[in-house]
Amino acid sequence: MLVAFTLVGSGLLLVLLLPLLNLVLTTEWSTLAAAWSEPGAARAVRLSAWTSTASVGVMALVGIPLGYVLARGRFPGKPLLICLVALPMVLPGLAGGVLLLLTFGPLGTVGQVSADLGLPLHSNSAGIILAQLYVAAPFVIITSMVAFNAVEPQLEIAAATLGDSPWTVFRRVSLPLALPTITAGLVLAWVRALGEFGATMILAYNPQTLPVHLWVRFQAGGLREALPLALLLVVLAGLAIVVWRAVGRITPQSNPDRMIEPR
Repeated sequence: MLVAFTLVGSGLLLVLLLPLLNLVLTTEWSTLAAAWSEPGAARAVRLSAWTSTASVGVMALVGIPLGYVLARGRFPGKPLLICLVALPMVLPGLAGGVLLLLTFGPLGTVGQVSADLGLPLHSNSAGIILAQLYVAAPFVIITSMVAFNAVEPQLEIAAATLGDSPWTVFRRVSLPLALPTITAGLVLAWVRALGEFGATMILAYNPQTLPVHLWVRFQAGGLREALPLALLLVVLAGLAIVVWRAVGRITPQSNPDRMIEPR
């Protein structure tokens, strides 16, 4: 059966791997250093790296609690709310950018008020982070919800009967057990934020993130100009996945029995 499944899946595997192989074979390696150190590319890399990290920090701060609420809460309209939270995952980036511009742009319902207060939310780092939050936060929220759903409620109940407060139960039982899955969601969100193009281009074209800068170089010089930056994005995304795998290997498995020991 394994051989049959391998043959069936090999076609899809080729679709996934062949573009990467072709990128490696096509790129002129002698030009990489110059292309990556070019001032515009260097600024784009720094901007993408720190905004992606900042946006994922915000996602972790508010997305993990929201995932817990969606997993444990019982309230009317919960299935609809979950669908709305997941919607940006499937919405085209350009459409998301239009929605963000309508809300946070210079004439938007929120953006106009914010701009009048001297805090514009477009064409700056704040706009980039907003775009990244919109497209990538669902990865954190949904994976957190799935992770908390997988935690046995009996463990939380047992800890509560031993006198733990709800916050202590969350901190010492629920979160440690859900953390491996949540970590995967955070890594996926960082990679998604790093590669965000459509919403960022509409809400915050300047300063240019790495995907936007790649598009600008492609428009100016075609594939020759774009290939080194595309390879750089692949390398950064690959490094993030390697780090996630490494963290998963060194993270000790939580012991549920130890978590609910009386203190």
